[in-house]
Amino acid sequence: MAQPWKIIASESTKDGQLELRQRGERDFLIMIGPQVLMNSLANLSEVMLGRLGCEHIKDHASPRVLVGGLGMGCTLKAALNTLPQNAQVVACELNPIIRDWCLGPLSALTDNAAADPRVSVIIGDVATLIRRTAVNGGDQRFDAIILDLYRGPHAKTHHLDDPLYGSRAIENMRAALKPGGVLAVWGENYDEGFERRLQKAGFTVTVERPGRGGLRHAVFLGRIKAGRTRP
Repeated sequence: MAQPWKIIASESTKDGQLELRQRGERDFLIMIGPQVLMNSLANLSEVMLGRLGCEHIKDHASPRVLVGGLGMGCTLKAALNTLPQNAQVVACELNPIIRDWCLGPLSALTDNAAADPRVSVIIGDVATLIRRTAVNGGDQRFDAIILDLYRGPHAKTHHLDDPLYGSRAIENMRAALKPGGVLAVWGENYDEGFERRLQKAGFTVTVERPGRGGLRHAVFLGRIKAGRTRP
């Protein structure tokens, strides 16, 4: 008989009750109301997102990476496993309780990735951070931007004004990347409109669908050619 889930932490949010549940040593769920956001035993797409987003810079001298969304820390850990020891990783998380869970009860899942000396955790809106980086430019730009956020782009995403997946946001992400940079975005499902918007902004796009059969999440990879400037 399967062990029952236990609620080990809970936080009230504007979107509903956020809960961390556990059964056994390494089986965790993050819930929002009745909906499962993350499952510690089903993270193949998150691991692929972190790895593919950083593969192009694994041999760079001092790469700079932005990870939007901590979740259970699986994407962050996959990125760190791919990056060199002198990398700089900014992890931007909107809810401080998620950071606390990654540093606390979830830390054993990721070898305490959120506390890695290469990582700076910022509590705030990743879209705001990207816009600021796009304006400031220079050394603040990133070699990779990795977005692992709830649901990801989808058919009802506003094509122009969505703060993360609309055309204006994509232009900001392009400007916040260094030449040769990569944008890696997790999606609950494939979204053709988002792929077209990436291509229109000048990204070379590939889409990975990890797993076999059933529901397979999408990993969008947008690459900027080295030396190419913002249109």
